[in-house]
Amino acid sequence: MAEYEIIHEKSPVFYERYERKNELQHQTHYCPGCGHGVAHKLIAEAIEELGLQERTIFVSPVGCSVFAYYYFNVGNIQAAHGRAPAAATGIKRACPDKIVISYQGDGDLAAIGTAEIVHAANRGEKITVFFINNAIYGMTGGQMAPTTMVGQASTTSPWGRRPANEGFPLHVSEMLATLEAPVYIERVALSDNKNIMKARKAVRKALELQRDGAGFSLVEILSPCPTIWKKDPVEARKWVAEKMIPVFPLGVFRDRKVEIPRIDVPQKTVAEALELCETPGQRLAPHHHGKPCTIKVAGFGGQGVLLMGIVLAEMGMREGLEVSWLPSYGPEMRSGSAHCHVCLAKERIGSPLVAHPEVLVAMNEQSLRKFAPTVAPGGLILYNRDSLPPDFAVSHARVMCLPASEIADKLGSAKVANVIMLGALLEETECMSPETAMTVIGQMVRKPELLKLNGEALHAGRVFVDHQVRVGAVSQPDGFAY
Repeated sequence: MAEYEIIHEKSPVFYERYERKNELQHQTHYCPGCGHGVAHKLIAEAIEELGLQERTIFVSPVGCSVFAYYYFNVGNIQAAHGRAPAAATGIKRACPDKIVISYQGDGDLAAIGTAEIVHAANRGEKITVFFINNAIYGMTGGQMAPTTMVGQASTTSPWGRRPANEGFPLHVSEMLATLEAPVYIERVALSDNKNIMKARKAVRKALELQRDGAGFSLVEILSPCPTIWKKDPVEARKWVAEKMIPVFPLGVFRDRKVEIPRIDVPQKTVAEALELCETPGQRLAPHHHGKPCTIKVAGFGGQGVLLMGIVLAEMGMREGLEVSWLPSYGPEMRSGSAHCHVCLAKERIGSPLVAHPEVLVAMNEQSLRKFAPTVAPGGLILYNRDSLPPDFAVSHARVMCLPASEIADKLGSAKVANVIMLGALLEETECMSPETAMTVIGQMVRKPELLKLNGEALHAGRVFVDHQVRVGAVSQPDGFAY
């Protein structure tokens, strides 16, 4: 009879040492008896057996799940609380050849992340979700979770969960199984060796399905949390079997091939989709300027801050540039702060966020004081006043003061101050053509009298730069009427 040697060893999918614990690099962060360690082992073994280590990207959100990136020697991304499915969606769509795993706890997935998991499943995103359900908030002190069972005590429900007050526990697998798009959903438990082996098969199957190009899969894992439950590890596993499984029955809730219908649409460029070309396939020739530029426009709500950013972005598309526009504003419709980031580039834009703009358009003093220090050295600041505040100085950037609001009043409408600033920006930077600006504005403004007013405002901003900034004239030039 042949002799066999059983070797228990750490999977090569785990790091050799766990760097965060300098003094105990051979140990994990998890409490004795915690289900996360077992779940990690099952996932690591499946990744190794399927040969997916070099292709795998792990997305770990907030909670005990976050420690995953200290253990798995794969691609790792940390996501905000509940947002792992959204982050995983973006990664999978950008890198469809990768194996993307979202690893989440119940307080994360079933509470703040409910929308993300439901819509990722409903779209049939080709990701794999491992959902650790221990019916409690483990990391933050044992508060009641969406999966906390009726009568189960927690720090925020010491009397036990009451359906009349807190509602019933959420059954995630059953809920997602009602959707059309998921291909595989199963609930397993880490209650004993037999169920752990079943969990191992479910984990492997979910990863195989993604490897083979199938759609959304989720494995819900009922897991012990001895520390928060105030039980020893043996009692905790028994509690999973006797208390959790009757409430959350084990089994396969969805296992079928799903064909998501695709609607073929003609492939168009952005310009064609926006009907900017006379005939399909015709490419717009870039304007002779077409200079890359990062711009921040800031002011009060109601000053046309966001609209100016939209106009700049639309202009960039018409001139063949890569563009992005990112708004930021408060809940107030008027008088609240607002600003936007605009990127104009000849190459692909990595991020729409502009930390150090080359141009700042400050429509009020508050925005000037807040954002002027962030302008890139040698950049340009356009300020909507005739001079800087007496106690404010800028040495690292050029400052151009123009009383756009006053000029707009003289033109007949305070609403066109932003267009005056736009004209000044175009004249000073030559980043794009004023003719393109009028084309964009013409599509937004339908009334002839308002279009004429905006044209005058754009011209006023350009003339101000030409006559009173470049030439340095102190008095108003002849023939220039506000």
